[in-house]
Amino acid sequence: MQTMLADVFNGRLAAGQHLIGQKLADHYRVSQTPIREALITLAGIGVIDLLPNRGAVVRRMTEQDVREVCQIRRVLECEAVRTACGRVKPEAWADITKQVRDLQTKLGQQPGLQLVRQAKELDSQLHDAIAAACGNRLLAREIERLKLLFRAYRDASWVAVAARNEFHRLEAEAAEHLILLGHLHTENAPAAADAMATHITSGENYWTAAVFGHNKPD
Repeated sequence: MQTMLADVFNGRLAAGQHLIGQKLADHYRVSQTPIREALITLAGIGVIDLLPNRGAVVRRMTEQDVREVCQIRRVLECEAVRTACGRVKPEAWADITKQVRDLQTKLGQQPGLQLVRQAKELDSQLHDAIAAACGNRLLAREIERLKLLFRAYRDASWVAVAARNEFHRLEAEAAEHLILLGHLHTENAPAAADAMATHITSGENYWTAAVFGHNKPD
């Protein structure tokens, strides 16, 4: 499903395209069962429409769609980080903090495409750890559902940005992560929630500018 989702954002599955189960199964070299499950999931997060007598059709993703997803993500993840504060020992965040600082050092030396993968993995690791520590299974489950959409968009956006050799978002994101981790370490829930909101909004503004091209990303 993640591959199919990436293909939607990269335009390999174009807006308005009808998705036929057997053709998809042949293309992705799987049976029709995981294809049907993937289509239901993608419909649930708004990437495709399941239409009567027409089957699955790829939706056109607009800037407004992305901003609405980010709005919901802010609500969920700000609550998750708020409740995660104090639920685990502060030392639990030490390893991620070290990895982010190591990344910062590398970025100061030679930012570039070779560090994008590491940055994406750290971003996913931190957000997954926060969701797992929030103490609310339903909240964590909803974050899990939406993260597929957000991360596919993030990854497709990096393809566009990397093609222009623009990597300053890496440094900004690392700095945002360290602020967030600092508040988790000190168990300052209100500050952690504010830091999460700032981080998600910053990413939202950067990626929508990068993908939809109305402004050059800051």
